[in-house]
Amino acid sequence: MRAAADAALNGVSVPIRQAATTPEQLAGQIRDALAALADPARAVPMRAYMRDQFPFLGIQTPLRRAALRPLFKVDFDQNALLTAAALLYELPEREYRYAASDLLARHVGRLDMSAIASLLALAQRDSWWDTVDGLAGIVGDVVRAARRKDPDAQAAMDAALRHDCLWVRRIAMIHQLGWRLETDTERLFGYAETLAPESDFFIRKAIGWALRDYARWNPQTVRDFVAAMGGRLSPLSAREATRRIA
Repeated sequence: MRAAADAALNGVSVPIRQAATTPEQLAGQIRDALAALADPARAVPMRAYMRDQFPFLGIQTPLRRAALRPLFKVDFDQNALLTAAALLYELPEREYRYAASDLLARHVGRLDMSAIASLLALAQRDSWWDTVDGLAGIVGDVVRAARRKDPDAQAAMDAALRHDCLWVRRIAMIHQLGWRLETDTERLFGYAETLAPESDFFIRKAIGWALRDYARWNPQTVRDFVAAMGGRLSPLSAREATRRIA
């Protein structure tokens, strides 16, 4: 177990009999590669960090990614990628879900807007910020690419903002992270205003996070928005939004 972990960290590929040609084969290879690196002692604090809600194999992120990098060199279309991700979500340990997000992120250019429903469905399975935020980045990349050809692509996020599941609403709020000056400010501020009355910590944090990210490129506009919102914006959201504004 430790030898396999050291090999992965040193850039030595996990032996592969043959490249996966089906989602089932790929999911099986990922399962076997991560199971070989399981560290029960490390799993204890990782599980505790997530409030003992989920089981873990005990594999740190750099080790997991190093071990799986060669397995991700597959020539899969969108359906096969989503199928492999869904199969990984069937496995109980959290690292398999992180692997699913890493796989999708690696091949995000092969995903289009028709994948959004499947991505949001994954986000609702045993949801917590760790898996949801990884999927949010993928959703954002897909929507951003689609918007360059279809100005109405973000309508999917308008619908997500009204979803019953708070984690889907969180994805809508943060899907523009990293968009810089491509950010649709009308949606950014409109989404923040719509979600502002919610009391959930993860929603309030998402509002502040999204605003703070845009403030890196347009601080005065964010400062003005927070001031205009006044008490309608929670102290947490306002504090997070302006934390890095001079």
